[in-house]
Amino acid sequence: MEAAERKKDFGAAVRSERTRLKLSQEDLAERANLHRTYITDIERGARNLSLETICKLATALGLSIEALFSRAELRQPGEQAAAAQAGNLVDVLLVEDNPQDVELTLAAFKQARLTNRVLVVRDGAAALDFVFCRRQYAHRRMENNPHILLLDLNLPKVPGLDVLRRIKADSQTRHIRVVVLTSSRKDEHITQALELGAEAYIVKPVNFQSFSKITPQLSYQWALLGTATIQARA
Repeated sequence: MEAAERKKDFGAAVRSERTRLKLSQEDLAERANLHRTYITDIERGARNLSLETICKLATALGLSIEALFSRAELRQPGEQAAAAQAGNLVDVLLVEDNPQDVELTLAAFKQARLTNRVLVVRDGAAALDFVFCRRQYAHRRMENNPHILLLDLNLPKVPGLDVLRRIKADSQTRHIRVVVLTSSRKDEHITQALELGAEAYIVKPVNFQSFSKITPQLSYQWALLGTATIQARA
């Protein structure tokens, strides 16, 4: 689905749930602490939504985020079937060697009540092995690659920029949306990462607010449905 169609489907789901609850746009706006014209734009599919706004809407409608996405039917039937068959599908690959930053990032996901399945790897070599289905990940299928890769730039074994460069240089993996993690906005590698194809960057530590701000750049496809499974591997 194109991004514009996703926004229209999401807006239609919000309008349908609002109508079911017999709420006016003003009522929903008050519940979600948003302006009424903002609700109008959302229902028209004319807004790029942040994760924070999606959370507000879901709470105001008495739904979980995944339930709201489910009503929006944001994935094509073929995509849904593929995800169901994948079994061990990973939605987000977090490549981070600092244990404290890993904990803070996973806490941000938990705070947002996301159901995405997250796999943590600790170095650049492991990230490449996972994405390209090599060595301990040889059993994987590349069509089941994660939708988002949260990539620390300062990694052992293979630097983050090299990981990004290899992923974006391969036609089978360049579609993966990469968000780079950096310790400073002044990091000289940020510009290079964006030039290599990264969608966005986040200054660590990752928290709810910082992740929310970059979600409009990632489209809605990453927000998959299902039971959350967070895995960590050394």
